[in-house]
Amino acid sequence: MLEWLVALCILVVLVLFVWPGTRSAFGGECQRPGMSQRQEKDGTGKARAAVALICKPSALAKYLQKHCRTFSDYSPWAGWTWRASAVLQSAREACWPCESAVQFVRDNLQLSDDGLVSLDWAVPSYHRRRRTSSHSTSPVLLIVPNSFGRITRNVLKLCEMALAHGYLPAVFNRRSHNGTPLTTLKLQQFGDPSDLREAVRYIRYRQPAGRLYAVSESSGSGLLLSYLGECGSSSYMTAAVCLSPVFRCQSWFENDLCRPLQWVLALYQKISLSRYRTALGDIMHTDALFSSCSLRGVEEALFCQSGHTGSNSAAPAGTGNGSSISTSVGWDSYWERNEPLRDVDEVAIPVLSVCSRDDPVRGDAQSTIPLELFETNPHFFLLLTDRGGHCGFSAQSERKAASVAAPNSSAESDDTNWSHKVVLEFFRATTDFFNAEERAKQLAARRRGLGGGLGGRAFRHRSVSTCKRVPACSHNIHAIYSWQRSYTQ
Repeated sequence: MLEWLVALCILVVLVLFVWPGTRSAFGGECQRPGMSQRQEKDGTGKARAAVALICKPSALAKYLQKHCRTFSDYSPWAGWTWRASAVLQSAREACWPCESAVQFVRDNLQLSDDGLVSLDWAVPSYHRRRRTSSHSTSPVLLIVPNSFGRITRNVLKLCEMALAHGYLPAVFNRRSHNGTPLTTLKLQQFGDPSDLREAVRYIRYRQPAGRLYAVSESSGSGLLLSYLGECGSSSYMTAAVCLSPVFRCQSWFENDLCRPLQWVLALYQKISLSRYRTALGDIMHTDALFSSCSLRGVEEALFCQSGHTGSNSAAPAGTGNGSSISTSVGWDSYWERNEPLRDVDEVAIPVLSVCSRDDPVRGDAQSTIPLELFETNPHFFLLLTDRGGHCGFSAQSERKAASVAAPNSSAESDDTNWSHKVVLEFFRATTDFFNAEERAKQLAARRRGLGGGLGGRAFRHRSVSTCKRVPACSHNIHAIYSWQRSYTQ
C-alpha cells in the first residue's frame, strides 16, 4: 500500500506539470473540434458548465428530459480550487481515505468451476441485523467496481446514498479482488461476464421480489456492458448506469492511457497478484508479468501467454481444464472476445453513461466516446459534461451555489457528487416510465376485451391464465460463509 501511495503522488506531480492537457485543469475551457461549448447561468450569475444529453429521440428520452431535473442541474467548482481540477478530483475519488458509516456483509459464492467471487452487501453501521430478509421488496443495486479491484471513495459514497434511498447495495468482487480468495488457477478476463452472470442468478435467488439495478465504475463498465450484451433480455435488470466508462478498451490499453498512469495501475495489479506468484507460475510466464511496466504487458502476460510445467501443463488463465500442450492467444483475438461493445445491439434495457470531456483517464472525448452509438441505439443515453474528471463530478451544494461561501464554512459539507444523484433519479424515472407503460397496456387490453370484437358486447365468461412463479435456480452457487466487516482505507 505504501508503494501505491508513493506512486500516486508521483503521478499527480507528473500529470500536473508535464501533461499538456493540464492547461485547462483549473477551471479552463478547452474547445475541441466538433464540440460546441454551451454555458448557462446559475443563481449567482456565474458561468456554469453545460450538460448535454445525447440519445436517439424516443418516448423514454422525452420522459427523462422532463422528469430528471438533475440532468441539467450541475454546478461544478470553478476558479483556483483543487475541486476544479479534473486530475485532482479523479485522484481524490480513486484513493483518498473516506470516513464511511457503511459496513459490509460478505457472501463468498462458489461458482460452477469451484472458483470464488464475493458480494459485499452494504448495511448501515448501526444496523444490528446481519442479513436482509429474502421477502424484502427493496430494490437491489449491484455495483461493479473498476477492473483493478480497488474499492474507491466513489463506490463507498454511492453505497451511502443508495442506502439512504431504500436500495440494497451489493458490491461485486472478482476472483482474487478485494480479499476474495483465489481457489482455482483461473482469473477473470476483462470482458468475460460468466462469473457476473452466476452472481446475478444468486441475487435473484436471494432477493426474488426486488427489482435489480446495476452501476459500474470506470473500467468496470467493460464487464457490465459485456454482460448486458451477452444476456440481452435475460439480464434480470431494469436499468443500468456507467460512471466514466471506458468504451474502446483495446485502444485504451494500447494508446489512450498516459504512461505514468499505466505504470501506476500496472504496479497495483502486480502487488495484488504477488501473493499468488508461485501458483500462477504453472499457467503463465510470471517473469514477464512482474517485469512489465504497462497495462498491455500485464494483460498479455495474464491472458495471452501460457507457461507449462513438464507434462502437466495448465491451460492459460481464463480457460477451462488443464492440457499437456501450451497454447497462446493473440492480442487481437483476445479483444474479439472481450471488447465491451461486441454485442451492444443485444442490450435490451436503458443504459445511461455519465462522462466528462476533461476525463484524464479515458482520454480525448472525440476519439474515445462512440457518439454514434448513442445517436442510433434507443437503449443508450449519454450525459456529457464539460468538467468533472474521472468519476469525480464534484459539485457545489445548493446552499453553496445560491450564495457566496463564507471563509470559515466547511468545504467538505459543500462538496457533493452530482453523478450519484443522477444515478438514483435515472432509476426512479425509468421505473416510473415502465410502470406507466404497463398500466397503459393493461388498460388498452381491458378495453379491447370489453368493447371490441363482437359488436361491442362484453364477454360474460373469460378465463385468465396466470404464470406460475418458478423458483430461481442457483446453479451450483451457494454462500460459503459470510461475516460483517468494514473497509479500512
